[in-house]
Amino acid sequence: MLKAESLATNKKAFHNYHILETFEAGIVLVGTEVKSIREGKVDIKESMIRIREEQAYLVGCHVHPYSHGNLFNHEPVRTRKLLLHKREIQRLMGKVQEKGLTLVPTRIYLKNGRIKVEIALAKGKKLHDKRETIKTREAGREIERALKDRKSS
Repeated sequence: MLKAESLATNKKAFHNYHILETFEAGIVLVGTEVKSIREGKVDIKESMIRIREEQAYLVGCHVHPYSHGNLFNHEPVRTRKLLLHKREIQRLMGKVQEKGLTLVPTRIYLKNGRIKVEIALAKGKKLHDKRETIKTREAGREIERALKDRKSS
């Protein structure tokens, strides 16, 4: 089995949400979108997952037009259908409605030649949670610097 190659990550999601659970989903794309995503020209920072009529959709994902595409090039921002099992969609719908959780895409990656989207069931962070995350990250960096300085002396 081949290793999954990451094409785009949503760092903003990790900053704004507590990630509780992740899922893998396929995505319905047209030919020029596939070529553009393989080049890494995709942005999922402002995107989200919506569930309508028992189908999951990726909304707000920007896939840059393919450089060698012609008049058949795709529309950059459009709603794209996600491929999930019916049971998974129903489970996600229940959790989103019941607990007030959100579905956000965390990364797009290549797995066995196919483009996949990692979706996360997430809970929004409050401002003090974001500050606490930043503090712990800074403390970790300080410890790393101190250890590095200690080793070099």
